[in-house]
Amino acid sequence: MNLAQLHYTSAPPGPDGSGFRFTAMTPGVPAALLREAEQLIGYEPPRDAPSRPGPDELATFPQALSLSVLADGSRLLARSVYTGADYSGRWGNFHAHAVHLPQQAGSGPAVGELPITSWGSKQWAAETPAGGAPALEAVPVPGPHDEAAMAGFVTERGPWLAGFFADVRRLGEDPAAPQIVLVEADSEAVARWIMLACSVVPHERGQWLTFSTYTRRPQLARHQIIGVVPEDGPGLAGQEHRYRVYDVARATAPASGAPNVWADTSARIWQAGRQKLFAAVRLLGADPYDAGPLAALALAADIPLASPARAAAADWAAGHRDALEGARLHALALALGAVPAGGDRDPAEAEACGRLLVALDGWAPPAVCEPLAERALAEAVRGAAVPAALPSAGALGGPARARLAAALEPELRAALAAAETAPADRAGLLRIASVLGTDTADLVPGAARQLALALLADPEAVYGEGVRAAFAELPALRALVLDQLDSLAAGQTAAARDLFARTGLRLTAADARPHLRMCASAAGVVAAAADRVGALHALLAESGVSLYAEPLVLRTAMRLVWEGEPPAAGEAAMVLGATGAQVHREAGTWELLVRAAAGAPAGDVAAAELAPEVLSRFLEEIPASLRPSLLMLELARDLRAGTAGPGWVRRALDLGSADPGPGARAQAYAAVSARLLSTEDRPENELRALIESDDVELLAAYRLAAREEEVTARLRLVPAFAADCFTTWSSQPQAGPVWQESRTDLLEGVLRPVVRGLAPAELSSVEDALARLGGRWAEDFRTWQRPTAMGRLRDRFKRRSAPSRPGAGGTSRTGASDAPDDAGGNRGGEW
Repeated sequence: MNLAQLHYTSAPPGPDGSGFRFTAMTPGVPAALLREAEQLIGYEPPRDAPSRPGPDELATFPQALSLSVLADGSRLLARSVYTGADYSGRWGNFHAHAVHLPQQAGSGPAVGELPITSWGSKQWAAETPAGGAPALEAVPVPGPHDEAAMAGFVTERGPWLAGFFADVRRLGEDPAAPQIVLVEADSEAVARWIMLACSVVPHERGQWLTFSTYTRRPQLARHQIIGVVPEDGPGLAGQEHRYRVYDVARATAPASGAPNVWADTSARIWQAGRQKLFAAVRLLGADPYDAGPLAALALAADIPLASPARAAAADWAAGHRDALEGARLHALALALGAVPAGGDRDPAEAEACGRLLVALDGWAPPAVCEPLAERALAEAVRGAAVPAALPSAGALGGPARARLAAALEPELRAALAAAETAPADRAGLLRIASVLGTDTADLVPGAARQLALALLADPEAVYGEGVRAAFAELPALRALVLDQLDSLAAGQTAAARDLFARTGLRLTAADARPHLRMCASAAGVVAAAADRVGALHALLAESGVSLYAEPLVLRTAMRLVWEGEPPAAGEAAMVLGATGAQVHREAGTWELLVRAAAGAPAGDVAAAELAPEVLSRFLEEIPASLRPSLLMLELARDLRAGTAGPGWVRRALDLGSADPGPGARAQAYAAVSARLLSTEDRPENELRALIESDDVELLAAYRLAAREEEVTARLRLVPAFAADCFTTWSSQPQAGPVWQESRTDLLEGVLRPVVRGLAPAELSSVEDALARLGGRWAEDFRTWQRPTAMGRLRDRFKRRSAPSRPGAGGTSRTGASDAPDDAGGNRGGEW
């Protein structure tokens, strides 16, 4: 290399009148470089420096060793020193010696000694050499290195090292990072700070880390690390966004941010005097600021580290077990397996050590694994919090396993029996017992039951990696847990179904647990079935057992299909027909069938068919509160079939007063009404019972049935039916108020709209039918259907204001008063 040299000083004025100029330089240096260098290498003595220092005092002036990046990307390494006042005392005298390092930033790795090592180099000149400034072949040779002085320096500044290293790292990662300001009375101390900074960063980064060991005006300095004397430090207060100020004399340091494991580890390595580890870690090819490999080497070198650093070391080693030779790996395992002073061990460290143990288990010899395995097992037992990653039996040699089993057995059994031990941790403790060869067979059933209950209560939280590992490693535990789950599934069917939907637990073909098999396949079976009854039969087949041999599977299957609610009446009838009554009685599902009938909506005709079946088959089991509903439904069926005995109106009224379900009451009253409005087989005593009941609900059902299209069609087409309805609805004017309201509504809202739509011949047929009944019925009908004068006037007014819709229910065109109150009333007892 040809490195140009520059010498600059304050001297008697030259031809241009200036006393500051380059006094020597390597030939060929560009003028632009000289102009830029002139701004960087000046020297201003401290404020309190003597104006005419003596030779001894000159040695106390700070030296300004600096590395600056120039506009073209090259660097300028310079040293500026105070040489004393000139002969007239008009200006201070200093000398600057600079070396230009022409390599451009980003053009490849910078090689050679780090610039900071030139501190104290004998090649730095304090005056312009007589022989000129020939080019140098390399950076000035390093100055003397005093290891003892550096060690003392590190000890004194130990509390600030971690924060300083974190800030140095930030300089390399963030172009906008604050400058680091080092307040020291001795510029050599600043140089040592910079040496520390360069030692922990990659070599190339150290080559480009800009610095100045001394400046009077830090606000103007562009360097990343700046040294100032104590009197210039306070002026930077309150500018934390620009500077990170380390003022050791005032025992202050900038507020630290988030913990930086790499920086803390670097500080501990320097404090332990093992700084050669920084060179060793670079040979591992890791990320320069990765705390893991650095912490791993530090622990292997017996340097105590905090828990986060130990976790980082274990994590890195787990993924790079081949990177460390056997001795270092063993030393690392010993360090991680040992209990540190104070016993601090974060959960993250325990988990990382577990991952390292898994990586080494079966790969490294037991001697390497044992320290990690022993501590992991001991902590798991004593803390009753078992990690998912546990060592295998092969990770411990025979003597170590026997020793650890004897030490831990009492605590292991106590933890398994303790009520506060979480079910998942119980499974982990059983795994530890298996690793140690400890007999805990008597405690396994209780642990299995607790684990089964926990899986049903919170499957996603409980069925974690540790429980899955326990099932894989301990087949007996898995079998007992599945047995417990199968028993619990008969009573907690929805929870058992959710267990399989929300976790990866699966049954094998050999797992003959009928309730669990149905729960595991329920979602797919129900989705694929054509209907719910088909899904029920598919689930029963999936169970693998006969429902007659184990009736409870029927209850589980019905709960899975209908989710605890009764099936529809038609579905219940099919299920009952396919299975018979006895199995429902034994399974306790008879109640679902009864509720399917009793709670059916009014329009569900299948409920009326189901009710007699459940009454006949479960008569003793049916509670009294449900019987009125079933009996009403049975009556509805009999009325439709024409098999109801006499007195069915009164029977419907009696059952209606026994508080049946609304659907059953509505269906029975609808059947009664339909029978009373039929054209045949309508006993007069049933009509009399209807009228005399004066029952609001039954008469409302009767009025509603009269408006059915089938009834109004018969009124139009069958004269005898129209005549019969007229005589019925005109009778009993002296009956109760509900009947009076009902008969008026039926005459005016149902019959009159039909009659007004009849042709004269059709009206004549109705009158003939009434005449055949005898009495005044035909004459009363003619009077009723012929409007009075007042009625005609009212009809005329209504047509003008709001014409009615023919055939609509409600008030007729002539009004309710058009029907004579005594129409047929003088024959109130006649039918």
